[in-house]
Amino acid sequence: MNYRHAFHAGNFADVFKHALLVRLLLYLGRKDAPFRIVDTHAGEGAYDLSGDEAERTGEWRGGIGRLAELSGATEPAAALLKPYLECVGPFVGGRPLLYPGSPLISQRLMRAKDRAIFCELRPDAFDALARRFARDKRVKAINLDGYTGVGAFVPPVERRGLVLIDPPFERVDEFQALLDSFLTAYRKWPTGTYALWYPVKDPAQVRAFIEGIRRSEARRALRLELSIGGSGDRLNRTGLIVVNPPYVFEDESREIGAYLAQRLAQGQGAELLIETLTGE
Repeated sequence: MNYRHAFHAGNFADVFKHALLVRLLLYLGRKDAPFRIVDTHAGEGAYDLSGDEAERTGEWRGGIGRLAELSGATEPAAALLKPYLECVGPFVGGRPLLYPGSPLISQRLMRAKDRAIFCELRPDAFDALARRFARDKRVKAINLDGYTGVGAFVPPVERRGLVLIDPPFERVDEFQALLDSFLTAYRKWPTGTYALWYPVKDPAQVRAFIEGIRRSEARRALRLELSIGGSGDRLNRTGLIVVNPPYVFEDESREIGAYLAQRLAQGQGAELLIETLTGE
């Protein structure tokens, strides 16, 4: 399967994942020491929501489109989501001019001394990614399978940073590949922060993946899942495992996730789940 994220850019899963990614990056930026970002499946970097792909699915309307205004948000949720929406940029006609993928969000929150490695295997997506960041000397775009590369890129010389493993889930063994690549990287760099994204389509595969994290040597791992409820064939639940989260992250995620579960709901069953998998 030739996955193209342009069909899904800005959907509820992107909003949840990217809003939490922003909180992780902001925390890294609180300390003076530089940090490094390793993004294993970077995609094109940003997406035009007025393009044919986004228009054909319209998934962004149930995601970022519902955040065009923050009316009705509780004060803590509004404040926590503000930096994410600043990364998204201005809305025109109810949609952003350009929806940022994780690479563009990372670039907008990096400082002059921070560095990033963006991996992308698919040739056309990599070409777009490389063009977008060609003039930024802090960024290295690499045409590589991120599963292969992540073990080679850690630990970074900065000794601080974030590894985002956000695969397309087009392989039958994607959950196992995700788990294996995390374990390989973690053994080499146990003090780094890791964010592992996954869709919830096959409950048995998700349970096996969660158990793999639970049995790992990770000192502390949080499982966060957002359901927008409803029924049908479309994805309605997504998850993020965060290993070595900042001490404020769980509380912030609870505020953000509770708000998004309400704001992005598409039927009964919308909810936020937060579970500690390892650590106290």
